Amino acid sequence: MKFSILLPGIRAWVLHLDKVWPAYIVKPNFAYWEVMHVLAIVILGGCSILLGLRLIGYGLTEEKPSELYKNLKVWLHTGVIGVTVTGVLIGMANAEKLYDSPAFFVKLVSLVAGIIITYFAMRPIALADGEVTPRSAVGGVAGLAVWSVGLWVFLSGGLLTPGFFHVMTAAALVVLFITRGPLRLIYAAGVAVALVAYFLATHVFIPWGDLKHADPANVIISVLLGLWIAGAAVVQTVLNRRNVESETADRGALFAKLIGYAVILVWVCAAAAGRWIAYG
Repeated sequence: MKFSILLPGIRAWVLHLDKVWPAYIVKPNFAYWEVMHVLAIVILGGCSILLGLRLIGYGLTEEKPSELYKNLKVWLHTGVIGVTVTGVLIGMANAEKLYDSPAFFVKLVSLVAGIIITYFAMRPIALADGEVTPRSAVGGVAGLAVWSVGLWVFLSGGLLTPGFFHVMTAAALVVLFITRGPLRLIYAAGVAVALVAYFLATHVFIPWGDLKHADPANVIISVLLGLWIAGAAVVQTVLNRRNVESETADRGALFAKLIGYAVILVWVCAAAAGRWIAYG
């Protein structure tokens, strides 16, 4: 999926965007704007990780989610505004290329989903110290639904598909951080097996450039790895709920924990899609 297929009637308008102010100023200085865009992503990513982990029940647990959000909200807003503004300007200056890029479609969908999840789910849940209201639940479901479209396109094939592994890597690291005891070793071993299988499938058994066979292998291994990661996260959550004496135990709503994972990974997905625009 890409915007040239979804909205074919706007091609003439898209081709003219790089001649509109301020796009014609941005284009010759693209590298500077790209640096600001990446910096905004780093700021946004740091805030999302800290807040997401807190909702899951880890990280800066000495602070309530509401206090942590209040301390980070200026930086969070800065990151979201920075990513959006620089992204729009960079997009205008390179509109023709992005119009035909499925990776850009994923990036834009993830950006919209990230804003919805951040401000209509994560924010109210954090301010309520983990309590999920009907309004925040609706916001979370809406954001996850929008994001699922981007994830589906990420797995649609071509050179875009390997970029999904950036999202899986981030998810694997988050779950590795929260797992404890023997489960961590079992989980890490399963991730290692999936990564070895991915390398062998795409670098040994399938010749370079054979996308016809590489794409299904990428998708299958990504789905299996995702199920393994999700399974470990569920098991660790159940164990924490049972271990009421643990300092990291958080008996908040399970949906709040899901939003904690989502607010981290949706921004990783947006960044990963941007990385793969040149290939997709």
